[in-house]
Amino acid sequence: MPAVTTIAEEILELKKQRNAILLAHHYQESEIQELADSVGDSLELARRAQSFDGEVIAFCGVWFMAETAKILNPSKTVIVPDAEAGCSLVDSCPAEQLRAWKRKHPDHAVVSYINTSAEVKAESDIICTSRNAVQVVESIPADRPVLFVPDVNLGRWVQQQTGRANLTLWQGTCIVHATFAARRLTAAKMELPEAVVTAHPECPPEVLRMADFIGSTSAIIDWIVAHPAREFIVMTESGVQHTLKRRAPEKRFYFVPNEQCNCSECPYMKRNTLEKLRDALASLSPRVELSQELIERARAPLERMLALR
Repeated sequence: MPAVTTIAEEILELKKQRNAILLAHHYQESEIQELADSVGDSLELARRAQSFDGEVIAFCGVWFMAETAKILNPSKTVIVPDAEAGCSLVDSCPAEQLRAWKRKHPDHAVVSYINTSAEVKAESDIICTSRNAVQVVESIPADRPVLFVPDVNLGRWVQQQTGRANLTLWQGTCIVHATFAARRLTAAKMELPEAVVTAHPECPPEVLRMADFIGSTSAIIDWIVAHPAREFIVMTESGVQHTLKRRAPEKRFYFVPNEQCNCSECPYMKRNTLEKLRDALASLSPRVELSQELIERARAPLERMLALR
């Protein structure tokens, strides 16, 4: 009786045939992370995409991440499992609205969070991620006013860290992090008095005030692995538990459900499945297509970010 080929085996064979690399964000389902060549946050995956020398980049995350990979690798074919895997932060900052704002405030430097469209990146002076946002803002002369788009919670946190008064904040939010409620975190802390709290800076200020550590997804992981505590309340998307359990199997992790879905999951990230990834590798679609002019304009602020150390 012939052996049954699993979807995972099909993906690995197609990946070999296509000379492809599989990049996956920490928020992807565990079975996708298991197959990935690289798992990381936005900054790590941007750097990994930039160094890839194969032919196809299969990006398991959300659409703006795949756009970023295409901008940094214009000669590569970049595909995604599901073209509808979007982002509420991207939706909150249309490029035309940003262009209109810039026309009224031409003196401002525009710092755009990587969770933006290629069109918005092209209108920016420099890009940042949650991991390097403070460093990016500090790289701009202190006397130059800055517009920070689009995440208002991340922007507030950056403002606190830098003490920068001339920082204007766009009013966008993440549908996962922004709906974490302080009251639910308070209840979790009462139930787990020994647990240490970590939080992503996209969370509301009242949640961040209760955190023992604030950082990007990968920074949270690294901090938890190094910390002597055994129990952690993790205020970010629950897909991160795959890496946490792998790197710190002796520790326990608790995820507080948000007010949006009574869960800790991003509905966009969870659109990607093994079946969709297999089909994308087989058909080389959905495929990210950007004009050369847009790529060139969006690449410059990305490279300014990547040049910071």
